Amino acid sequence: MHDKAIVIAPSIMCADLCSLEKSVKEIERAGLDTLHVDIIDGAFSPSMPLGIDTVKKLREVTDMDFDVHIMSNNNEFFIQEMLNIGVQQISFHLETSIHIDRYINMIRKNGVKVGVALNPATPLSVLDYVLPQVDTVLLMLINPGFATDKNESQVSYATQKVEDLSKLIQKKGLHTRIEVDGRVSLDTIPELVRAGAEILVAGTTSLFISNNSLNENKLLVEEAITQGLNIGVK
Repeated sequence: MHDKAIVIAPSIMCADLCSLEKSVKEIERAGLDTLHVDIIDGAFSPSMPLGIDTVKKLREVTDMDFDVHIMSNNNEFFIQEMLNIGVQQISFHLETSIHIDRYINMIRKNGVKVGVALNPATPLSVLDYVLPQVDTVLLMLINPGFATDKNESQVSYATQKVEDLSKLIQKKGLHTRIEVDGRVSLDTIPELVRAGAEILVAGTTSLFISNNSLNENKLLVEEAITQGLNIGVK
């Protein structure tokens, strides 16, 4: 059983993009304190939902923690922009990073939490030297930027990868958190939590399911989390 709280991080790109401030206020009223913000450059993947200026405006209207996931071929530029805005955590992809330690140090020296992100098929072995340096590992469970393709399902090895990472973290005696993103649904949350996921990026298959209110969906997500925490508990 987990000894840490499970964080629900609503993905702002799944909210009403025409009424972002209204959406953020609704999320706040639901009692959630972390907002997942995707920054995609249009080259890393064919999507670009939020621009830098939009994130700046969001920062002005809420005190929620910003959990930023950079999906870019130019990590240093976007890391610096997010630091200037004032976010609480930045995750960048190892697949597009040349100077990984430099990026970690850039983020850390500004008092911001550091995360590294991995595409679904990227092996955990790339974490060999950086795992002790980061606060969070963000595991993509679908290919990043393709969430609008409803035919793309969560990879078959999603739970196994979370479980393998959890064992690796425990083996090294670390407190690194595992974040999961991509079809983190009411159906998959229990097993992901059981496997060791602690930050759940919540989108259209959980917190933003249509025809339900945000509060109704939040209760369903919390029930799924509880179910996951209790799997195997006598």
